[in-house]
Amino acid sequence: MLLEVENLTVWLATRRGPRKAVDDLSFRVDSGEIFGIAGESGSGKTMTAMALLGLLPHAARTSGRAVFEGRDLLAMSPGELRAVRGRRIAMVSQDPSTSLHPMLSIETQLTEHMRHHLGLSRSQARERAVELLATVRIPDPERALGAHPAQFSGGMRQRIAIAVALACEPRLLLADEPTTALDVTVQAGILRLLDRLRREQDLAVVVITHDLGVMSAVADRICVMYGGRVAEVGLRRDVLTRPRHPYTKGLLDALPHPEGGAAALRPIPGGPPPLGEVPEGCPFHPRCGFAVPECRTERPVPALVGPAHESACPPDPLGGAA
Repeated sequence: MLLEVENLTVWLATRRGPRKAVDDLSFRVDSGEIFGIAGESGSGKTMTAMALLGLLPHAARTSGRAVFEGRDLLAMSPGELRAVRGRRIAMVSQDPSTSLHPMLSIETQLTEHMRHHLGLSRSQARERAVELLATVRIPDPERALGAHPAQFSGGMRQRIAIAVALACEPRLLLADEPTTALDVTVQAGILRLLDRLRREQDLAVVVITHDLGVMSAVADRICVMYGGRVAEVGLRRDVLTRPRHPYTKGLLDALPHPEGGAAALRPIPGGPPPLGEVPEGCPFHPRCGFAVPECRTERPVPALVGPAHESACPPDPLGGAA
């Protein structure tokens, strides 16, 4: 096991005092695995990644454990985290224009990481930079090194951002909405790239997304979050074809289907709770068509509903039906 997160809770400072953005989250990630974290905006997905990287706002607080390669990330000093961040754990963000400096060449942005973390010479770093660009399928990588981000399409910029993230041979890649700003064809190419990289390099990848359709292409296991908590977690085939939590079912029903047309879309009524306003009991009960009185008062915890498949819905109204 490469990463084990246990009972992670994140409090963010607000005008009304600390409020939970992530609430008692637990999951594990193995080497060579793509683990998906899905949910709407405000579910706690990105805050989870920021907690692992030590990039939360200054006033934020955390509890729990996040053991990576035998060491608890949450207990590390800022200096220890800096040594891990970029070297052992790397991140790819939704918008490569925010992670790639517009005024620096691709060569500079690739080689500075390797020279700092790996101690490579300028020529060694440049040679590896060419290899990385070829790995992520950038045409004419030698020429691309001298270019700037604005000279590439959105899809090519995201591939370059992935190359930068892989520069120091990390063991874990956090990909936060890596395909959201791209068209469907380019999305598919990025997902195939992540799938190939994890197989070739035994790289663990955590893909964070609001779109379960993205998960259907590459994820081995999926964790669905709502209101900062786990709603459901399991193997991809179980979560996508036999969902046991009404929220997961709602996300799947809201996806467009090729034969269905717009009339077949069934959006979930209402919206996710704002930070600090998660209701008592099950956080999804105000939007759930299956809610019973106990859902409004009793906090559910994830429980096994099948082999390696957990759901935080004690009434289990779906009963395993898709």
